[in-house]
Amino acid sequence: MAYTAIHRHARISASKVRPLAQLIRGKKVDDALSILRYQPQRGARMLEKVLKSALGNAEDLRAPNLGGLRVVDARVDGGPMFKRVRPRARGMAHIIKKRFAHIHVSIE
Repeated sequence: MAYTAIHRHARISASKVRPLAQLIRGKKVDDALSILRYQPQRGARMLEKVLKSALGNAEDLRAPNLGGLRVVDARVDGGPMFKRVRPRARGMAHIIKKRFAHIHVSIE
């Protein structure tokens, strides 16, 4: 049985978290947590929290063999965007997109 956790509307661009999700996909949960702990990126803290939440969900649902759980799915999807206007020269304006992400982690 897969135990999942989702952080929706994380205030970070999905492209910044995706490489970190690739690092932990397929690894044991303990190894994945130690990998994320030593990554300097802010997205690693978010992914670490979601992974700990999935582990807590497994614990809550009485998963057998908590030590042998693996990360079967670590996925980061794009979320909604805040659109802001930045004034530019000669009366023009550019759109600034403040991106969000949905972080999904499944362990089994």
